Amino acid sequence: MNFGVESMYSDKQLTCVDCGTAFTFTAGEQERFAQLGFTNEPKRCAPCRAAKKASGGGGGGGGGGGGGGGGGMGGRKEMFDAVCAACGKPARVPFKPRGDRPVYCSDCFGQQRR
Repeated sequence: MNFGVESMYSDKQLTCVDCGTAFTFTAGEQERFAQLGFTNEPKRCAPCRAAKKASGGGGGGGGGGGGGGGGGMGGRKEMFDAVCAACGKPARVPFKPRGDRPVYCSDCFGQQRR
């Protein structure tokens, strides 16, 4: 109950960036977002948000909490084969090497950080 206190939020119509469907960002959702410290409005409708979260793509500003990406979502992270730039041994890394930066095995990576 509001007990006479007028809400500073009102429902907003937004458009999903994935499917183009209009969806309502309710006053209650806006208040919850503010309580959590979120400053951006949602970009996706609930079904597209759920689909993105299920696919492990929740890494950005909204879904996954900042760029760290999908760990702990239940599924295993995809690993990629690479060759260590320092010792030449095969390495398995949790990102797809692009070739523009060196990739290290876990042993050499630990030494690089010291």
